[in-house]
Amino acid sequence: MIFRRKSQGQVSLLASAVVVWASLISPVAAQIPGLGTATTPPPQEQVKDPFGRSTPRSTIIAFTRAAYSGNFVSAARHMQIPPKQSRNSEELARNLNELMDRYFDRVATVSNSPEGALDDGLPLDQEKIGPLEIGGEPVDIGLVRVKDPDYGQIWLIASETVARVPALHKAMENTWIERVMPEALLKYKPFGVSLAQYIAWAGSIGLPLLLFSLLSFVALVLARKVIHNPRGRRVVDSWYGGMRWPGILVLALSIHLASLPALGFSLRFRILYSRTVAVLLIITAAFLIHRLTVHFFDYICSKMQTREYAGTRSLLLLGERVVNALIVAAAVLSILTLVGIDTGTVLAGLGIAGVAVAFGAQKTVENLISGVLLIADRAVAVGDFCRISDHLGSVEDITLRSVRLRTLEQTLLVIPAGILSQNYIENFTTRGKILMKSTLRLRYGTSTEQLRTILDEISGLLARSPEIETGSSRVRLVDFGLRAIELELFAYVLTSEILKFLAVREELLLQIAGIVEAAGSGFARPEIVEAGPVSTPFQEKQRVG
Repeated sequence: MIFRRKSQGQVSLLASAVVVWASLISPVAAQIPGLGTATTPPPQEQVKDPFGRSTPRSTIIAFTRAAYSGNFVSAARHMQIPPKQSRNSEELARNLNELMDRYFDRVATVSNSPEGALDDGLPLDQEKIGPLEIGGEPVDIGLVRVKDPDYGQIWLIASETVARVPALHKAMENTWIERVMPEALLKYKPFGVSLAQYIAWAGSIGLPLLLFSLLSFVALVLARKVIHNPRGRRVVDSWYGGMRWPGILVLALSIHLASLPALGFSLRFRILYSRTVAVLLIITAAFLIHRLTVHFFDYICSKMQTREYAGTRSLLLLGERVVNALIVAAAVLSILTLVGIDTGTVLAGLGIAGVAVAFGAQKTVENLISGVLLIADRAVAVGDFCRISDHLGSVEDITLRSVRLRTLEQTLLVIPAGILSQNYIENFTTRGKILMKSTLRLRYGTSTEQLRTILDEISGLLARSPEIETGSSRVRLVDFGLRAIELELFAYVLTSEILKFLAVREELLLQIAGIVEAAGSGFARPEIVEAGPVSTPFQEKQRVG
């Protein structure tokens, strides 16, 4: 027992010593490299390349920008220069820039992705742009992706291409401007551009404008000689007036843009200028397509003037608005792509914003959907006379959001399509005939013979009238009222126009009044009819007696 207690005491003492030793050595171990708790240093962020060599396209653009500013030392940073030619790096950059100024014109086709084009069949770290037609021989400019110790993965103009630059520079040919224009125009260079280039630039846009203007005028004259119908000539004049100048500008700008590489301007100027011209071309083309859409829909709608095509005209009106919206959206996206904005990100942002707007504008979305369904169902069309809820009027316009009703008081009532989907619509224009129903109240004292004569004459009048449907028209004795003998007139007037119906009804009632007068009878006085219950003749005698 004593031994066991002594052993337990020694173990406890040993454990205490270990704890104290560990507590003493931990601060020291933490200060000694390789000992104590291992700490992982935070990963270093990759520094962005300040020379713009992250994609093949940015490498080419940055190279031309540096060379254009005369900084060939910086331009050489975009080239993979072989060791044997390192002393001539500035000369190589200058010569390569002259080659690209002269022969390269497809910057927009160069990949702008950090990984390069993945579908060109080349290794993932290589790219080819061009080809450049130098001395009748196609030459590709190669790019290679390398790892820079400071900036990570970058793209450089490949050493194989750089090695060929001196020989290719010697094979350069004179441009057509240098071969055709006088020497004096080539030497005089205001703002660094020769006078010959200014003249060629003006001709590249002025001559197409003049040529297409003359051709359009000749086409108009020929069309007017071929078409003798006045309506056809009006259509031709309308299309000519609306399409002439937008079409001329689109063709002239297209030719001008295609001729830029042949004018001898620097690559950097061509990049900036071609983007500007391309933006103008997109805007002009969008305007041309818009005018074409307007004239096309107007022409189609002019062919559908009858009632049976009213719903189709409304759908065409809706389709025209949708097409115009798509034209604007396509033009905006094209311009954003041209200036280098990622349209995928823009579309994703618009999608998220659209969802947020949809949640915040549920009533508007409801109206839009109801408007589409309303037009698809062809319940009403522009020009229809109808009753919507408690309002009478003519439909002036149908949009995706609402229906505009011109009331009988000539006020404009805008009814949201969502409300229309929850209310009734009574369309009077769709009817082929209008009901004429009236009660004729003859005075008491009219004999049976007079009644028969009046009924026969009115029936004959209804049968003889060409504006009245004969199969369903009738006049009948229906009741002996308190103060009048009541005849019911029922007839359909064969028209859908309210003004014509009113005229036919007026004439018919005047002729009926003549028949009643000719029979020796007359109509009961309104004040007597509306007086209400009165005593019978028997009751009157009793009261007097």
